[in-house]
Amino acid sequence: MTRIDAKFAELAAQGKKAFVAYVMAGDPDYDTSLEIVKGLPGAGVDVIELGLPFTDPMADGSTIQLAGQRALDGGMTLDQTLNIARELRKTDDTTPVVMMGYYNPIYSRGVDTFLAQAKEAGIDGLIIVDLPPEEDDELCIPAQKAGLNFIRLATPTTDAKRLPKVLQNTSGFVYYVSVTGTTGAAAAQAADVAPEVARIKSSTDLPVIVGFGVRTPETAQDIAGVADGTVVGSAIVEKIGAGEPVADVLAFVKSLADGAHRA
Repeated sequence: MTRIDAKFAELAAQGKKAFVAYVMAGDPDYDTSLEIVKGLPGAGVDVIELGLPFTDPMADGSTIQLAGQRALDGGMTLDQTLNIARELRKTDDTTPVVMMGYYNPIYSRGVDTFLAQAKEAGIDGLIIVDLPPEEDDELCIPAQKAGLNFIRLATPTTDAKRLPKVLQNTSGFVYYVSVTGTTGAAAAQAADVAPEVARIKSSTDLPVIVGFGVRTPETAQDIAGVADGTVVGSAIVEKIGAGEPVADVLAFVKSLADGAHRA
């Protein structure tokens, strides 16, 4: 059982929904990023999504693209991203960390080397948005053999024919993208999300977590109410990008987490 599996089992036993927070590793700089990540569990975050900066982030809207660029401009690397997880693990051995990014930096490192390093650093799962199920032998199956969950995205355009393929080797949870388009592009609507979550849950026992378009505590509560939890990324990253103090960023995160946990 991974930390992700254990966390969702714990939340289910408590009758609680999950709150997942996304931040870009190294944004606006390494030290501030590390301080924010270490503060997320205390702000009510159940699962941390740690963005791996990449030059060509095709699924990300402008907010997260800019965050990645700030991180890269500051010299952020794959090794330093792993080190943020490693530092978190010195004080927190239970909060799951999911690395979200693109395949190129992993391919360049070498899959076996990367997986060994990720496992050692305390990474629990991967969301690699540019590897479709047809490429499962490339990273998904090796990751699962190494003890990491491989989390797949389902979208409004994932039809009944495609869904079984998407779910085939997914583990940890399913990430449902609530809107068509990139991150931060539109607001999620619970009425639209609910039947899609039900459709996915009819085909899997995995938790379904909904992200993209969740920006307020009220929306976090509404979306978590029709799913197993919700993800917020762009709204948090905007505050980091605006240079808000770490304490203010974490207070905002707590408001979102409280919203999700009220569902």
